[in-house]
This record gives sequence, C-alpha cells and structure tokens, in this order.
Amino acid sequence: MTGSNPGPDDGVVYIVEDDEAMRSSLLWLVESVGLTVQAFSNASDFLDAHDTTRPGCLVLDVRMPGMGGFELQEALESARAALPIIFVSGHGDVPMSVRAMKKGAFDFIQKPFNSQTMLDCIQAALREGATRFERRREQAAVEAKLAQLSPRERSVLDKVVEGKSSKQIAHELGISSKTVDVHRASIREKFAVKSVAELIKMVLSNTS
Repeated sequence: MTGSNPGPDDGVVYIVEDDEAMRSSLLWLVESVGLTVQAFSNASDFLDAHDTTRPGCLVLDVRMPGMGGFELQEALESARAALPIIFVSGHGDVPMSVRAMKKGAFDFIQKPFNSQTMLDCIQAALREGATRFERRREQAAVEAKLAQLSPRERSVLDKVVEGKSSKQIAHELGISSKTVDVHRASIREKFAVKSVAELIKMVLSNTS
C-alpha cells in the first residue's frame, strides 16, 4: 500500500490497480491536488486496509488477478460500504460499462484518460461519498435505537409509522390504549424525540 497519510476529516481516495505504472500515475495525479490517497495492487489488500469510519471514493481497475473489480464491487455492496466507485479499464466496452453502472458504479472511465477529467470525476465522487457516508451514519444510529426496543415496543412503533391511533393499535395488538401510550412514551424516550412526526420521519428515513 502506498499513499499520503490521511487527515482527520478528509475523504480518502482509494486506488486499486494491479498495473504498477498506472497505479503510480494515478497516485501522483491525486496527490498533486492535495487529496488524501491510498493505493493498492489488489483487492484483498484494499479490503484489509479500508477505513469504514471515514468517507471517500474508490478508483478501481476492472480486470485484476484474483478478485476482479466487479467482484470487489459486489463485496462492498454486501458490506453496505458508502464508497462511490469509478471503474477504470483499458479493455472496456459498452456492455462492460453498462454492467458497471447498473450495479451502482459512480462512473466508468477508459484508459488512456484525460487527467483533468479523472480529477473532476474523483472530486464529484468524493462529494457523493461524503453524502452517502453521512446517510449511512444516520441509518446506523436509527438501527441502534431500534435494537433497544422490546418486541412489543417494535410492534407498537410499526403501527405508529402506519399512522394508526393508540385506540387502533390497542385493538389490533389486543392491549389497552393506556398500555399503548406507555409504550409510545418509552419509544419516544429511546429515540430522543419530542413528537410522533419526528419519530416517524426518523424511522422512514432509515428505510429509504
């Protein structure tokens, strides 16, 4: 692994490219504009070093020995990684590009590429990465709060999100309205919200 030392709040540009000359060229290009960058010769080394606590983007070669670019893309998707992926290939064709984009790639650039075009794409991917990272962080916070609920509280919450009143919820769950109100108060306390509207918005944002 090569690259500049990451700063505390910078997004990280990860480069995974098995061709040493191309990897060095990309590394120099990204460092030349002062961005934090880490470069790897294979997907395995990248996965070992990837810092999931920081935003960033990934410049990824399609064809590599071992785990290829599409396989790495699938692994990151399974892990719910928030990294926008810019695929780079010297063998790219239209079907390959379409496959990458359909699977959620941020962009697809063929070698040889224009340096400024690549930098512009990386800057845009970093902005998108910061947005995704914040969204995932908010979702993780909601999931942690959901995990604190008892099974009964979760049942009540599901009904609240459906827009049902305490009376309707009580009827459907076979409990008293007073018990429903107690559960609703406990749920609001665990979510640290003051209103039902705020609670519903928080829960729905986690599923979007």
